[in-house]
This record gives sequence, C-alpha cells and structure tokens, in this order.
Amino acid sequence: MLNRYLKIILVQIIVLDFVCLNGLFFLAGMGLRQYDLQEHQGADTFLLASNIAWAIALYAMGLNMISQQLSYERMARRTVHAVLLYLLLLLGFLFLYGHLYSRFFVMMYCALFIVSVVLIRLLFWWITNSILKSKDIERKMVILGYNEMSKKLADNLLAEKSNLKLEGYFEEYNNVQELSYYPVIGNLKDCVPYAKSNNIREIYSTLSPEQNPYLYKLAYEAEQHFIHFRFVPDFKMFVNRQIYVDYHNDIPIISLRSEPLDDIANRIRKRLFDILFASLVTVLLLSWLIPLLALLIRLESRGPVFFIQHRTGRNNKTFRCLKLRSMYVNRDANEKQATRNDKRFTRIGRILRKTNLDEIPQFLNVLTGDMSVIGPRPHMLKHTEEYSRIIQQYMIRHYLKPGISGWAQVNGFRGEITEESHLRKRVEHDIWYMENWSIFLDLKIIFLTVSNTIRGEKNAF
Repeated sequence: MLNRYLKIILVQIIVLDFVCLNGLFFLAGMGLRQYDLQEHQGADTFLLASNIAWAIALYAMGLNMISQQLSYERMARRTVHAVLLYLLLLLGFLFLYGHLYSRFFVMMYCALFIVSVVLIRLLFWWITNSILKSKDIERKMVILGYNEMSKKLADNLLAEKSNLKLEGYFEEYNNVQELSYYPVIGNLKDCVPYAKSNNIREIYSTLSPEQNPYLYKLAYEAEQHFIHFRFVPDFKMFVNRQIYVDYHNDIPIISLRSEPLDDIANRIRKRLFDILFASLVTVLLLSWLIPLLALLIRLESRGPVFFIQHRTGRNNKTFRCLKLRSMYVNRDANEKQATRNDKRFTRIGRILRKTNLDEIPQFLNVLTGDMSVIGPRPHMLKHTEEYSRIIQQYMIRHYLKPGISGWAQVNGFRGEITEESHLRKRVEHDIWYMENWSIFLDLKIIFLTVSNTIRGEKNAF
C-alpha cells in the first residue's frame, strides 16, 4: 500500500516539476517584462531545451524511481545532482544559442525553478511523513529467531523511514541468553496465533528451514491467514561480503557485487553520454589541437604522429588504443613501462604526458565504441597477463570498457606501477567505480581530471 501511495506522489512531483518549469518561463519572461516572449524568436526552442534537459536529468539521476524504504538523504542528493546536470545541459544549449536570450531572464528563470524544485521536495517530505505516521498503512511485523542476523535485520528495517513496526521476536526461550531491546514474545508455535490476534501483517524468519522443517508449516499457516511470510537467509555463512540477489523467473541468482552497468538502460545512458561528450570534444578541441600538436611532434623527431598500441578492452578483448607519440621510435614501446626519467621521451612528449594531452586521440576510440570517457585505464597486453597473476581480482576491471580517465587516476593511482600495493589500490578503485557507477560520478571524475591536470600531479610524467 505504501508503495502505491508513494508512486502516486512521485508522479505528481514530476508533473509539478514540469508545470513549474513551463509556468515560470512565462513568469520570468512576461511578469518581469524582460521581453515579449510571443515576439521573441527562439523562445519556444529555449523552453523545449529546458524541458528536455530536466527530463534527461530526472532519468539520469534515477529520480523517477522510488523505494518503500525511504531515504530523504538519498532523495536530496539525487535532486542536487539532477539540478546540476540540468544546469550543465542548459549551459551547453546557451553556449550555442545564448546570444538570443537576456542573461537576467535566464538567471531569474533558473533561480525560480531551483526554488520551486526545493519547495516541491519539501512538500514531498511533509506528505510522506504524514503517510508514514498514519495508522491506516502501518504494517506490524515479527521476527522468528533471536540471533545476530535477526538483530541486524531489525536495525536495518527500522533505520530508514518505512511503514513497518516491529512487535518483537519469537524464539525458543532456552536459546535466548540476553535481554533484548524488543521483547521475545513467545516460542515458534505461538507465532501464528499471536499474528492472527494482533493484526501482524509480516513474519520474517532468520532461522534456516533446512535445519528447522517446522518453518514450512508455519509459512503455510501464515499465508492461509493472509500474513506474508519471508525467509532471510544468512549468506555470510559461506561468503564474507555483501551480496546481491536477482531472479531469473522464479530462480534466485546470487551475485558477489552490484553492477549498475549490467542494466541495459544504464548502458544506453552511459553510451549516449560518451557519444555526446566525445563529439563535443572532437569538434571543439581535437579539430584544431591535434593538427597543431602533430606539427610539433613531427618537427622534433621522425616517425608517426600517432602511437597505436594493442591494449586490453572490455571482456578481455584487444583493441587499438590511440595516443599522440610522446617517445622516440623504439623497439621496447610495447613491452617496457614508461618511467619518470625515461630517456625515450621527446621534449614535446614530456609536455604531452604531463598535461595528459597525449591521451586526447582516445576520444576517437570512444566514438568507435572501444572505450568510454570514464572507466578503468587500459593496460598493455603484456601487463594484463602479468598483473592478473599478481592480483586475484585484476580481471574484474575488464567487465567495463576502458576509459580515458578513471576513479583510480583522479585519486592519485596513475603512472608507473612500482609496488604491488599501487596495483592493488588501482584495482580496488576500478572495482568500486564499477559497483557505484552513475552519470554524476562520471561528471565528477571529468571535473577532477581537468582540475588535477591544471594543478599538476606528482605521478604525471
């Protein structure tokens, strides 16, 4: 029931967003008398761009999704990210057509919309709090078993805002060796009669039915009285880490990690972002910078402008990685790792590597689909073979397309690998990125990459 209420409210929030987005456009234009929007050429285009930008921001940041276990902090964080992405997309539009619009109008319009978004979310917070306090949707629950898992389950279920209310535990009294925060109401046989007489809607069992077959009978009796019976397996008995459960029809599938990019919708988002970003960089930067750098490279040393090297890509497939040549032509290019005082560097090559400009042709790799703007950095084939023997989880990073920059690089784990700990940290950061991917995280890494390049990095050489 709570989910139904929340989904209705969510639809209303999205509708209100777009009502404000369009209504404030005319308020900012007509009410503030900046100009007559009906006579102003391009007003419809700006309004359309604004609507498209907000729709993309809502979808990219997942604000169209909601969970029964509410987290206002997560909602606020996603809202901030959506607003920032909206402003970024709108700035991109204004970069091309900004001369058509009054700066004061644009600033006033965006400010009013941001205020309206905040007010709408505050209204959402007030309404959901009112709903959660309503006795009509309260769902009483009990837990079978009193153990570490049941105590953790109670904490987790009640930590976030929800309509669940824990009444207590059911456990054989001789198994309880301490005072509990919630009462131990009775033994297992008392559970269903108590649930029937006290309007209990859900029973969570942390006990294993394989060790206690009586639980199957309890589950059957509970469902005969329209009481939801749920099993909570303790997977940590055989794997000491957080796990993820998915379903193929009615068969549960256990995964050792969350992978947002396993979702086809997320892969499409990331690919569209890659194409858009790489296209802008190619047109606005590469079109004039590469010919200039190519001339400088050829003036200093003989050989090709581009250095093309086979590297390991997604799913361990080999691809041709593009770079601007930063070394004199040598036989060890595909075998030997670059070092800080490597004599193979040309003078212009040192500058290119220090500023990461030697990597910019890889935006062409992004457009061809071999790479992503953000992802684990690709290594030489020889190093992939070596590193996979050193670090057990090394090959996991190849679940993703390699990137021009990555989470490991902006956190200082780049350049020459001299110790196993450096490699291990790099792999850990790459896996963390894979498990926590979002469009906003990609934008954050891009910003940090540019920021680190301007400030300079000790591991860049």
